[in-house]
Amino acid sequence: MSIKLSNISKHYQNLKVLDNISLDIETGKITVIVGPSGAGKSTLLQILGTLELPDNGAIIYDNLNVSDLNSSKLARFRNENIGFVFQFHHLLPEFSALENVCIPAFIQNKSKKVAEERAYELLTLLGLAERVHHKPNQMSGGEQQRVAVARAMMNSPKVILADEPSGNLDSTNAKALHELFFKLRDEWNQTFVIVTHNEELATMADRVIKMQDGKIL
Repeated sequence: MSIKLSNISKHYQNLKVLDNISLDIETGKITVIVGPSGAGKSTLLQILGTLELPDNGAIIYDNLNVSDLNSSKLARFRNENIGFVFQFHHLLPEFSALENVCIPAFIQNKSKKVAEERAYELLTLLGLAERVHHKPNQMSGGEQQRVAVARAMMNSPKVILADEPSGNLDSTNAKALHELFFKLRDEWNQTFVIVTHNEELATMADRVIKMQDGKIL
């Protein structure tokens, strides 16, 4: 799936956060967005993920301008095509790892059996086969973030968007998470767009986009 942002601008009140940005995302690659705080990185990622809509410009997935979709169609498109991983995993504390990973499939009205089989497959792939029935407070920070990655992959998204995914992890767990991203790229041809301050991840990426003052340098 081709992904393109065309002439995107975004304001919050009188503050211009994104200034006429155009960007193509390569399929099966890891694209990293870097830049100082306030550069507009997270806003760009949210617009790419349709969590925010731009004031001007277009978000185009395979010739479909998703910024023209109504809210219900946009929510369905997002659930089917985009996975999200954030700095804080946002797992539901009362649910097990397996149940947390199943949630995107349940939103698509998939059966419990189908959802649980897929969730178990993903958790096993991510080295968490022994933790599927553990709740978040029974897992380490690195394990919780891997559960969040499995949840993001549940509906086989075209792209995974990650906002400082290792920002809350120690260096060992951060490195393991980054290696996992590259494994998924290589084995599943998974496309990633990652906002990060982690220099090691930036040096490993297929492409680095540098932002400053709402613009791509």
